[in-house]
Amino acid sequence: MVVVIDPQVSGLAGNMFIGAFIDLGADEEKIKKVISDYADHFGKVKVNVSRVSKSGVMTTFADIETEDNSTRHYRDIINKLDEITEEKYSDDESVKKSIELAKKIFETLASAESEVHGKSIDELHFHEVGCADAVADIVGASFAYHLLKFDEEKIYSLPVATGNGSVKTQHGILPVPAPAVINILKEVPTVGGEVNTELATPTGCAILVNIVDEYVNSSPLLKNKKIGYGSGKKDLKILNALRIIHAEDYAEQHTITILETNIDTLSGEVLGNLYDKLLDEGARDVSITPTMMKKNRPGHIVKVISKNNDAEHLVKVLMEETGTLGVRMLPYVHRGVAIRENVLHSVEINGESEEVRFKIGQIGDKIIKSTPEYDDVKKLSDKTGIPVRDLQSFIEQDYKKFLRSE
Repeated sequence: MVVVIDPQVSGLAGNMFIGAFIDLGADEEKIKKVISDYADHFGKVKVNVSRVSKSGVMTTFADIETEDNSTRHYRDIINKLDEITEEKYSDDESVKKSIELAKKIFETLASAESEVHGKSIDELHFHEVGCADAVADIVGASFAYHLLKFDEEKIYSLPVATGNGSVKTQHGILPVPAPAVINILKEVPTVGGEVNTELATPTGCAILVNIVDEYVNSSPLLKNKKIGYGSGKKDLKILNALRIIHAEDYAEQHTITILETNIDTLSGEVLGNLYDKLLDEGARDVSITPTMMKKNRPGHIVKVISKNNDAEHLVKVLMEETGTLGVRMLPYVHRGVAIRENVLHSVEINGESEEVRFKIGQIGDKIIKSTPEYDDVKKLSDKTGIPVRDLQSFIEQDYKKFLRSE
């Protein structure tokens, strides 16, 4: 199962997460109680959950009204959260995990605000977002997230709509996205959106970056979807609701980086060594294709498929090994891949039981490919004197019989 967060039209806020999680089945009464138990220590809190129509779509609206007792320093908030947990929920693992997540979200929010205001985290007061409001949103969203056991799922996010125009704050008129929002979303794909208003709040963004595993430009292949909508307060020309999808995925989704360069100065022996070197240094795949270059010179296109984290290192390897002065990088290319695993299969050959490794590719429960490892087949060929081609065909047929018998 996977979770896809879709903030690409209406952005996100803390209460929108809570509403969407309740829409997906999180227990409303339990969430209200936990919010009250924590947020009441920071101010008056009232939580109303209702079903409302936004742009013709039924959504769940978590209306959280708060009134702060006073502003608090970041460290005071964290200490108070721990104190309440120890007093009321010391034996509740779900709440304890939720508060650990909530503290990470507060740290993200505090770091972004401290960067904006030029203050250390310890000097920062939570007044702009509202202390009680932030506690209610963050603790409520964290607890609802754990009630659904989404911490056990892979979480994807589509690009975040931040809004356009300007927003009025205690510090004056600021551009949208607000400085704290853009700090939090530095590494997150964003779009402006369709309306001139603030769509993404600092609290909502801080929640997002602490639960998402991977950002994608389009949804992965999904089936058996369950969809929740958490609405915002404003009535806009767009659907003002955060959509969250819980579903089964057909195939794992990966992003990769593709590296590519043209070479016209290397011999075949050096290119062969380059091929092996790149694989040894972490390349997922390498292809070398003959081509015609400028001034009719014969050359080669070297293409490397890399994990995103290995790309910079492999660029360095390419330059050092080839002398090329430039490598094209196509970062974070999205690809769908079948679920893959290696299995051992026992097969009888000339009266002896031999083990052969198989590469298995699956989409859901369906096996779409099963191939014996060439190295294992080659060793058996050397041992038995049977040609590789004949052995491979026999082993594949034997494995298919084994699958049918299960």
